[in-house]
Amino acid sequence: MTTEHNAPVTRPRRAWAMKDLVLMVVLGVVFGFAYWALVQAWNGLSILMGPAGDLSQHVLFGGWLLVAPIAVAIIRRPLSGVIAEILASVVEVVFLGSPVGPTLIIAAAIQGAGSEVAFALMRYKRFGWGVFALSGLLGASMVFFYSAFRFGWYGQDIFFLRLVMQALSGIILGGLLAKVIVDALARTGVVDNFAIGREMTGR
Repeated sequence: MTTEHNAPVTRPRRAWAMKDLVLMVVLGVVFGFAYWALVQAWNGLSILMGPAGDLSQHVLFGGWLLVAPIAVAIIRRPLSGVIAEILASVVEVVFLGSPVGPTLIIAAAIQGAGSEVAFALMRYKRFGWGVFALSGLLGASMVFFYSAFRFGWYGQDIFFLRLVMQALSGIILGGLLAKVIVDALARTGVVDNFAIGREMTGR
């Protein structure tokens, strides 16, 4: 019989704080505008690459993954990355008129989930360079197969070239760059009142 004395002690999970929700909205809006600007860069790069312009989206793709790992690393709660990514896509579609249209929200949910899986596997307790790199890799790879279905990439001779380019972009722009941004924000002290700050100060 289990007595009160030897019963396992469980630490209740803190409820979502209003500041966490507000931060997710702010990140979603900021990166919604950033992602829209990235679309313009994509169009420019596509022209510069000439006949290979269709591959420009894979070169820059990791940039569209940034908000998820940044949100997770600061807030450190399940689904924070997915929600932030969806919010950014809504800003792109509804307020900025993204040419991709509403299907962008589906893609955002997939890439946000992929990006967050890496941190979930570490139970939201490890935030080193390797975890960020894995986040970018999974985010880019998971949404790639959805995009390949939508745009008919399966069966193309350059299918694996597309996959490799997008995966590398995810690692570099969607993973490692996110780590650089998070560390820079932490050094400024602007995120001290969030989970990342509590962990750094031992509070």
